[in-house]
Amino acid sequence: MANYKNEGFDPEEISALKEECQQEGKSFIYVEDDDLDVLEAGECVHIQFPGQYQGQEVIFDTLVYTLRLHHSSLVYEMAVEQVQKTFPTYIPPEERELNYKIAPELEEEAETALTEIIEEIEETETVKVQEHVEVDMESDYGIALDVCLNVEEMTDEVIENFITHFKANTLSLDTTLYSFTSEEDED
Repeated sequence: MANYKNEGFDPEEISALKEECQQEGKSFIYVEDDDLDVLEAGECVHIQFPGQYQGQEVIFDTLVYTLRLHHSSLVYEMAVEQVQKTFPTYIPPEERELNYKIAPELEEEAETALTEIIEEIEETETVKVQEHVEVDMESDYGIALDVCLNVEEMTDEVIENFITHFKANTLSLDTTLYSFTSEEDED
């Protein structure tokens, strides 16, 4: 048996994935990903599916997420960078080490500034995003795809549709630039 440096190109791995897909009755499987559990359900999924790349069978290890999630992530990152210029010791909660300490009043000031900056970025539509597919050939497992689609939710139907068009080389991405605001005020 050949020794594959990247297991995502190993025919045995590919065969096992195909079998798993068949058992699920889908062209893909969901991958358990603890990093994604914190995200809003349905906005981001980690999947794998078998396919062809330059005539060779391979596993596509894929992160698929909504345009709205992509936009809010970029807005948040930009806002955190701006807050850290004013409050250099501020570290967002999701990046904090266990021993991180910040004075409560300083944290409150930073969080207020963060909220205001996010609102300003959204109002001025500073950040615009569009559908995209990024291919990472340097992945540790198969070929990594980073897929952003303009849909409300990642459903099996949306994913199947993407895979069908991706494999047939008929994928048509929306090149329109979009900007979003946080959840609209409900009156």
